[in-house]
Parts: sequence; structure tokens; C-alpha cells
Amino acid sequence: MTKILKNAMKIVLPLLIAGALLYWMYHDFNFAEAKRIFLHEMNVWWLVASLVPITLSHVMRGLRWLITLEPLGYRPKRGDSIDSVFVAYASNVVIPRVGEVSRCAVLTRYDKVPFSKALGTLVAERLVDMLVVLVFVCVMLLTQLDVFVSLFAQTGTNEASLASLFTSPRTYIIIGVSVAACALLWMGLKRTTLYARVKQMVRGFVDGLLSLRTMHHKGLFVLYTIGIWVGFFLEFYLTFFCFPFTAGLSVVQGLVIFAAISLAIVIPTPNGAGPWHFVVISMMTLYGVSQTDASSFALIVHAFQTLGVMLLGAYGWVALQMRNRNKGGKINPNPPCEGGDCGVR
Repeated sequence: MTKILKNAMKIVLPLLIAGALLYWMYHDFNFAEAKRIFLHEMNVWWLVASLVPITLSHVMRGLRWLITLEPLGYRPKRGDSIDSVFVAYASNVVIPRVGEVSRCAVLTRYDKVPFSKALGTLVAERLVDMLVVLVFVCVMLLTQLDVFVSLFAQTGTNEASLASLFTSPRTYIIIGVSVAACALLWMGLKRTTLYARVKQMVRGFVDGLLSLRTMHHKGLFVLYTIGIWVGFFLEFYLTFFCFPFTAGLSVVQGLVIFAAISLAIVIPTPNGAGPWHFVVISMMTLYGVSQTDASSFALIVHAFQTLGVMLLGAYGWVALQMRNRNKGGKINPNPPCEGGDCGVR
């Protein structure tokens, strides 16, 4: 019963967060105005065009994964790796953060990549992505500080409230109790029969993390990483040209909004719903877009791009079944890499 409740909360809690934020922002919104903009003012072809860079971004993410798996001696099919990314993003629409698990499960099922090693390489990639986002956000904060100060003021966050977080004894008590609880849990785990199994999984996880150090195509890895994030940005920026009230926003303004979105979607909701809308609406109003127009933009663009994610996910799932239909769901025993040519053949 506890497991069922825990799994249910993974679905319900993100939906509640997203629903609460969306209700707060749209409870008094005139949806007829959004319908009018959708039917009479919007150039839908820019929305369609925005799906091209994000699709290429997902393809490059799948190719980049092959490079990190190469040093471990595994050579998944290129199509399986790419399609697993499509399926992962669609899975995150249903249950946030479950996509990483589904990606690893695909290669474990069809390409004989141990789950722990696949997850380790995936975490290594995520760490690189987090570093890219951190550097990008820091650059935007330093160059556009006045804009972010205005955004923080809107949310009620100021220097005093942040300072109190680090000076309050309550913060350090919570940290101390958390560390002690983790220590006790660890000591208890060592006495169970599961310890050896967990240890083996952790070893595979660490091997995956260390694969970045020994991969052969570091330059290609960097190029793919740049391409992935350029694709993410272009997916968002191209939608500005769909509407007359956002077509005048500059690339720099688009980058600033994109940086704020990158921070907001850390909150796990289906495809970022709620936090994504809040940041886009708040930032666009700072740049002179009316509240109604900004709300319409967020509603239409997010809905369309979520539909795009689901369609790509459906395509990826069907492609995986078709490509591996003769295996009866069994693992495909691919030979290990030879000559360091995985992912570039």
C-alpha cells in the first residue's frame, strides 16, 4: 500500500503544483482573447518551425549518449538511442523526471547495456548540462542584473529574505538532522542483504560517470552539447515571430527569458507547466508585453510544444517496436565497441 501511495504521489504532486500555479495565473483570464489571437493574429508556421530545432536537439542528445557509452564497451543502435530520447521527453509529460529511467530501460532491454552503467552515463551528461546552464544563467545575471532584480521583486524575493535563509539557526538544524538521518540510514543498509546488490549498482553508476574522462570523441561531445542547447533556445525564440506583440523582442531578451525558464523548470511539473508559464508571463511583461498578450503566448506556445513532445514520443515508441520487432522484446547482444567508432559510424 505504501508503494502504491508513493507512486501515486509521483503523479499527483506535480499535477497539483502545476494546477495550482496555472489556476493562480489564469483564474480571471479571458480565454476568448486567447482564442481570438490563435485564430486571427498568430502565424502557426513559426510554431511548426520551432519543432525543427528541438527535434535536432533530441537527435544530438541521442548521438551524444553513444559517445559516453563507448568507453564502457557498449554499442547501442543509433536509432534506439535517439528514439529513447523522444520517449523520455514524452514520459516526462506524464510523470516528471521518469524520462531518465525510461531512456536507460530502452537500452537495457534492446541493447544489453546494464541499467546502472546507462544511468551513470546519463547522470554524467546531466552534470555537463547543469554546468552549461549554470554558466549561461550566471552570464545573463551579470549582464542583465536589473531585469532579474525586477523579476525577484515581483516574486517577493529580496536580499534580506535570502540573507535570513543563511543566517537562521533553523536552516543549520535542518541540515544537521538530515545528515544524521542519512548516516543512520547508511549504517542500517550495510547490515542488510541488499547491501551487495546496491554496492554493485553504485559501482556501475560510478563507471558511467567516469566514462566522460575516457571517451574518445571529446570534441564531438562538446559540439553536440552546444547544439543541444542552441536547439532548446531556438525552439523558444522562434515562437516570438508567431505573434505581432512578441515579434519585436530581441535575441538578448529571448536569452534572458530562456535563462529564467532554465531556473524555473527545476520544479518538477509535467513539461514545466506552471513554472514555465509564470516565468514567461512575468518576464514578457517586464519587456512591455501586456499581461493578456503574455498569458496568451504562454498558453498557446506551451500547449503546442507539449503536443509536439507527445507526437515525437509516440513516433519514438513505434520506431523502437518496429526496429526490434524480430527480437520478441529480448535483449540484443551487440558486441563491444572496437576501434573507438561507436556513435560515429
